[in-house]
Amino acid sequence: MSQQRPKRQQSANPLHKPWTKSDKRAEARPAAGRVFKAVQDNEGKVYGENACRVLFSQRPDSLIRLYMSQQMAPKFADVMKYLAAAKKAYHLVDDAELEKVAGSSHHGGVVMLVKRKPVRSVAQYLTQKGLKKDCLLALDGVGNPHNLGAITRSCAHFGVSGVVMTQPELLQSGAALRTAEGGGEFVEGLACDNLPLALKLCKDAGYTLITTSSHAGTSLYQSKLPAKVVIVFGEEMDGVSHSVAKSTDIALQIPGSGKVESLNVSVAASLILGEWFRQQQG
Repeated sequence: MSQQRPKRQQSANPLHKPWTKSDKRAEARPAAGRVFKAVQDNEGKVYGENACRVLFSQRPDSLIRLYMSQQMAPKFADVMKYLAAAKKAYHLVDDAELEKVAGSSHHGGVVMLVKRKPVRSVAQYLTQKGLKKDCLLALDGVGNPHNLGAITRSCAHFGVSGVVMTQPELLQSGAALRTAEGGGEFVEGLACDNLPLALKLCKDAGYTLITTSSHAGTSLYQSKLPAKVVIVFGEEMDGVSHSVAKSTDIALQIPGSGKVESLNVSVAASLILGEWFRQQQG
């Protein structure tokens, strides 16, 4: 099978020879902007070693192009081999260009241009039959990509498959996916136009709605958490909106010393998800 070489002669063919630090053909491209192409609406960037490795293991067909530093090339030789066979491009570039491609200095030496995962609506998700045990998250105004990434990572760890949001595309931002350390491949954003209406659909489908309160509610560790739940979190400054809070069934409080008013939303999510997961193991 013929292999497609990158346009510059310095790019070695991983089918024939492993990448080495001294390989002159693996010299990083110094001129920024030459290989970076415009991103389409259905495309996104993923960066960071773990996020890129997990993406490639889960959906290699979505990979469009690969950019990496010379130092990262040996770790991604299998990805380069795959791209060469698929006649797709990969590029060795320097850190300055990686930062331009990623739009972040936290690229970790590797950036993938990929097709975004399709987004389902909450209503479509709820058409699944036979779910006797399921946990979803619903986010009311949470938009910080690092919080979203940390929440996604916890969701993947505790087997939560969906996050209900009015802007589910935020879960597929480069910063959120990098922070999720690969967890973004196992958690989908579930779209809704109106969060209270989406929560009503979940309740009608047999889910119990749970929210948190730093001033009221039952202790997390004294509560029996149902098998089918939607746990609702609000953004850190104001919490869950009134219209959302009044639709919930259970209010939980995470016990602590009281020296701080509340926990970061991603930390609170991790604690509650961990307790739900623990209770379902019996």
